[in-house]
Amino acid sequence: MSADPTQTLAFDTSCHLFGNDGCGFDTVAPGLHSFLFKPLWGGADSNVYFNKTMLLALLGSIIVIGFFWAAFARPKVVPGKLQMVAEAGYDFVRRGVVYETIGKKEGEKYVPLVVSLFFFIWMMNLWSIIPIAQFPVTAIISYPAALAAIVYILWVSLTFKRHGFVGAFKNFTGYDKSLGAVLPLSMTIELFSNLLVRPFTHAVRLFANMFAGHTLLLLFTVASWYMLNGVGIAYSGVSFVMVLVMTAFELFIQAVQAYVFVLLTCSFIQGALAESH
Repeated sequence: MSADPTQTLAFDTSCHLFGNDGCGFDTVAPGLHSFLFKPLWGGADSNVYFNKTMLLALLGSIIVIGFFWAAFARPKVVPGKLQMVAEAGYDFVRRGVVYETIGKKEGEKYVPLVVSLFFFIWMMNLWSIIPIAQFPVTAIISYPAALAAIVYILWVSLTFKRHGFVGAFKNFTGYDKSLGAVLPLSMTIELFSNLLVRPFTHAVRLFANMFAGHTLLLLFTVASWYMLNGVGIAYSGVSFVMVLVMTAFELFIQAVQAYVFVLLTCSFIQGALAESH
């Protein structure tokens, strides 16, 4: 499942690992180059730069917006199939994530944000198994980092708005005078963890899972072809089975990672609204 074989893997369809020429995986093994794309428009020397991942992110946004627009543009008391699916998805995030984490009263105003994040991230992940696209946008760190930054800014601003400067400082540091002599050390660790480690891990968790999953799909897909010769046919068959298994597993992981991202988002918001975390 090459992101773009002509650009990232130099895919040679005439080469097999067990062929007479002996060429194969050593020249095209998936690596970091598999996540680099030439610009579709513009370039380094231009004011415009637009590549495949940007196009997929744009198309993904249009798909998500278009889906909910079509589902709720003319809502009916007795919903049709599209509205029913959209309502089920919306209600799952609202009740299963926002209400359960933040609470109904405080959480209702954040439902649109969390629903948007969930379906946008899910769509960005799904590109990995969609023909032609075949690349998860969230496997590029800048996208999870931007989403995590949005959540981070919201969390920090909510904390200051709800508690003021002193209260926010206590919230960030986990201030608890009952800790006694270890309080300064505890506050330092909590401050570092909350303001620096938390947004980093929020972004990297999503990125690392999508990066690793796509690399494995590339590995087994390319191996299936390069071992498809002579005695390698048996190995190729096993590799192809792994492609199917990994694809099914990726479908599960893609949804789980979107869920985990918004669950943590709600956890951060809940911590900002609470008296202490």
